[in-house]
Amino acid sequence: MQLQISPSMRSLTISSTNEYFDSMKIKVAPPLISYRTLFHTILILAFLLPFVFILTALVTLEGVNKCSSIDCLGRRLGPRLLGRVDDSERLVRDFYKILNEVSTQEIPDGLKLPTSFRQLVSDMKNNHYDAKTFSQVLRAMIDKFERDMRESKFAELMNKHFAASSIPKGIHCLSLRLTDEYSSNAHARRQLPSPELLPVLSDNAYHHFVLATDNILAASVVVSSAVQSSSKPEKIVFHVITDKKTYAGMHSWFALNSVAPAIVEVKSVHQFDWLTRENVPVLEAVESHHGIRNYYHGNHIAGANLSETTPRKFASKLQSRSPKYISLLNHLRIYLPELFPNLDKVVFLDDDIVIQRDLSPLWEIDLHGKVNGAVETCRGEDEWVMSKRLRNYFNFSHPLIAKHLDPEECAWAYGMNIFDLRTWRKTDIRETYHSWLKANLKSNLTMWKLGTLPPALIAFKGHVQAIDSSWHMLGLGYQSNTNIENVKKAAVIHYNGQSKPWLEIGFEHLRPFWTKYVNYSNDFIKSCHILE
Repeated sequence: MQLQISPSMRSLTISSTNEYFDSMKIKVAPPLISYRTLFHTILILAFLLPFVFILTALVTLEGVNKCSSIDCLGRRLGPRLLGRVDDSERLVRDFYKILNEVSTQEIPDGLKLPTSFRQLVSDMKNNHYDAKTFSQVLRAMIDKFERDMRESKFAELMNKHFAASSIPKGIHCLSLRLTDEYSSNAHARRQLPSPELLPVLSDNAYHHFVLATDNILAASVVVSSAVQSSSKPEKIVFHVITDKKTYAGMHSWFALNSVAPAIVEVKSVHQFDWLTRENVPVLEAVESHHGIRNYYHGNHIAGANLSETTPRKFASKLQSRSPKYISLLNHLRIYLPELFPNLDKVVFLDDDIVIQRDLSPLWEIDLHGKVNGAVETCRGEDEWVMSKRLRNYFNFSHPLIAKHLDPEECAWAYGMNIFDLRTWRKTDIRETYHSWLKANLKSNLTMWKLGTLPPALIAFKGHVQAIDSSWHMLGLGYQSNTNIENVKKAAVIHYNGQSKPWLEIGFEHLRPFWTKYVNYSNDFIKSCHILE
């Protein structure tokens, strides 16, 4: 028998010398892969495999988990082609597992903690920490740093509260110097306004502003900014109300620093015949009540569970305990119809505002029979400042509050309000204000804590007309991330909060909007080194 293969290897012939068998020819199917392709494949593999093995060895030696786009080819695919798992990935998974275990366990007592990262590395090297011990030390260090930061934040808030409640040396100096000037300088004691202008004080053809404050510098900025921003300064009449101790200094300032053609009247609370003990018994009780005075002037840390509150909530509580909230000047706005019986409409201003636009259009706003034109504070771009509803001011676990108020009702702002005094005189707003103050006093301040706005929110319920928010921008005194472009556009900017612009804790980038109206050329301002 003979076997013959064709040169092309496509056929096979079998022949026999036996006469009983014929020759047989078999065709062979063509190969699926050509020899040329197979040859090239072997060459490529022979070229690449050494690199794959080299990179795999590097991964093993270096324990690299991250690699560049070029290195990744061997470092990631090499071990997998060989059926191996990357040790670095396994180590990371094991470490995650240990961290999760340690996070739920108690830290061992007496664990000595390093004070810095460098010391931590040194302790690991010297003491041969295992992964669990390292995780425990790391967690204990982070917990301690968090406690220290939290305590520091509360201490910072307390210091800020004390700074906000104090009187800066320069402002105190200004008040003393002007008071001395009142006693020695007849021009500082001249009548305000001059006798021929007295009828203007009750003339409803003018635009009447009321400002109650004991801060001479702040009052000067409010009045100056209003006059300089007005298109009709000759129509402006300012009624500045202060307390007995500040009256001489306040009178001296406006007697010596004319804002003509605008008119300024300065009066002390003791000069209003209507403000007697019989008419304001609740406020006298608030000022003299021992528990109330202790709440506002006592130890603000005592009794406070700092572990269960946040710095933001603690800051709000401190702000609500400002002594100004038990001052008669702060409650004075509720008596405007009685203090100015001949006026029909006034704009009441706080002393921490700046006027940047003409406010005369406020007298043209239709209040639709309401008493108080105010900006609502439950909607706006600033979610922190403009997100206030009644739930932010009242304790709704108290049955009286829960019965009479809706926690979702929108709040409104004091600071720049247009009051229709004629309509106000037909209401019982003052009586409602007094009755709720008495109830809160009787409940030991369990209905609300924050100053004069909460009782006003109740007393003016149903008597408020919302006005456009561009008239009054709030929040410049308690947050630094205020939008500067919005500040420039607002008619009135309000530094409500602790960081007043005349204090060192005021925000530097917001202070220029206020200081531009300070008369630094004035001799009293210069001699007292105001904001130097």
